[in-house]
Amino acid sequence: MSKFDYKAELQNIPHRPGVYQYWDADGNLIYIGKAKDLRNRVGSYFIQDNQRNNGKTRMLVSKIRKITFTLVDTEIDAWLLENSLIKKHQPRYNINLKDDKTYPWIIIKKEHYPRIFWTRKVIKDGSTYLGPYASVGMMHTILDLIRETYPLRTCNLPLNEKSIAEGKFKVCLEYQIGNCKGPCQAFQSEPDYDHNIEQIKSILNGKIGNVIKEVKQVVKKASEELNFELAHEYQKKLGILEKYQSKSTVVNSSITNVDVFSIASDERYAFVNYLKIVNGTITQTQTIEIKKRLDESDEELLSIAITEIRNNFNSTSKEIIVPFELSLDDENIKFIVPKLGEKKKLLELSEKNVLFFRKEKLNQYEKLNPELRTDRILTQMQKDLRLTQLPRHIECFDNSNFQGKYPVSAIVVFKDAKPSKKDYRHFNVKTVEGPNDFATMEEAVFRRYRRMLEEGTELPQLIIIDGGKGQLSSAMTSLKKLGIENKVTVIGIAKRLEELFYPGDSYPLYLDKKSETLKVIQQLRDEAHRFGITFHRKKRDQGTLKTELEQIAGIGKTTAEKLLKHFKSVKKIREATEAELAAVLNLKQIHMLKMHFNGDTGPTAPPIGETPA
Repeated sequence: MSKFDYKAELQNIPHRPGVYQYWDADGNLIYIGKAKDLRNRVGSYFIQDNQRNNGKTRMLVSKIRKITFTLVDTEIDAWLLENSLIKKHQPRYNINLKDDKTYPWIIIKKEHYPRIFWTRKVIKDGSTYLGPYASVGMMHTILDLIRETYPLRTCNLPLNEKSIAEGKFKVCLEYQIGNCKGPCQAFQSEPDYDHNIEQIKSILNGKIGNVIKEVKQVVKKASEELNFELAHEYQKKLGILEKYQSKSTVVNSSITNVDVFSIASDERYAFVNYLKIVNGTITQTQTIEIKKRLDESDEELLSIAITEIRNNFNSTSKEIIVPFELSLDDENIKFIVPKLGEKKKLLELSEKNVLFFRKEKLNQYEKLNPELRTDRILTQMQKDLRLTQLPRHIECFDNSNFQGKYPVSAIVVFKDAKPSKKDYRHFNVKTVEGPNDFATMEEAVFRRYRRMLEEGTELPQLIIIDGGKGQLSSAMTSLKKLGIENKVTVIGIAKRLEELFYPGDSYPLYLDKKSETLKVIQQLRDEAHRFGITFHRKKRDQGTLKTELEQIAGIGKTTAEKLLKHFKSVKKIREATEAELAAVLNLKQIHMLKMHFNGDTGPTAPPIGETPA
């Protein structure tokens, strides 16, 4: 076995479809493979049981020193990319794919009344080639469906206007059974035939909505006519067709020699992905990392990367696909920012890879330097929430009550985007009667920051109020009384739609559901709710127990409070010995307490310390 640390490499490989590449110690590409789940497939090579009976696999694994991969959308795309990369690089251990084998294409022949059929050979004869198709079964399904939907000729007669007019040909059996409309005898005009061909091109280019609609109509009509055999046949084809991808984002015969670049960056690093497209296939993929020295823009960094990468790969492509306009001046190169179509899909594929690469690299850096993650999150929060400074100190308020009783307020504190539990506080509401959430919030905020001002404590950079506009307005009332409404940023978060409200702004702010800023705010809100509910329940339970103790003759409000403070719960009071109770109660109170819990309220019960006769 090699000393290669495959476990560390696996941590950086996602559970997604793609193509993986193995490299040896000399930097040679020794194997290319495809996978529906990259991590599972790569990991399977290093399982001892899988290598025991396969000498080739053991030898391959022993030589692996580096693993790279390219993400794609589907397993079909992985097949196609694997095929093109193997053809280009011919790695030593890829021996199963023969040089003379390739995936099939559908050809629309360049001729009068074009024929449509499939082929494995692409010839530059002006015909239209669509594909390639990773699944031969799917390709035949779409061809059969087209032929049944659009009757086309299958003969190789040299049809043209003159030969048809001279009556050189006669219709065949295909016409008789309805598979052809007889253009050879002018039973179908060439414009009508060409119209059908244009519709078929749209279908083969991935616009299969019309076909699916027609098939559904056939199924419906056949069912209404009780032709269940036909309905079943078309229903099966419909199921296959709906899963079918007639065109891959990885390979396209119309794109001959193109470079594709995309970039993703942050304050410290930039990452650039490169795809090389030659004769309709991806032949090279690479993602590089650039450490920023100054405050370079993405335009500047991408321009530098394009020049360097093209030199490294000796690229002579006249066309470069980029995500935005560049100021590079070169008469021999055309820069394209695609908005739609296949080139846009290629750009999206490149962007998907560069974003994943960036995410994985940043995760590695942040594991080694946790402060990097903290700074990144705080910087993102400052940007998303339009703050004037990093929110290193955040406080969040939440209220709890039970039908207006036992109202409490809780405050949780996050420092550097992490809970600071020693700074959590809760408030017993003193000035509010009944269920008044707004007044409760106003009191809690006022008491919190009045005390911080009196003690000279530094105020937080961000205050979050759990609630909508009403609670936010109440909080602002208290801050204005204290004269600090302009010294801190305050936002409210509504529970239902995760809306963020700013004081005086009637329109809410919506953050991406996956954004780290929203996740931190949600964590604050949930933690405040948990902390508040815990304190509220404790207070409510104490109130219920206190009421029960006060019902015992000889034990009043003050004594009940002393008992709960000393024993913490009624259960412990019930189980306490007379000696333990004597720390709080006198002999008469102990006697009445024992009578209450033992259910003995009769007059003959002896007092504590006396012996029955």
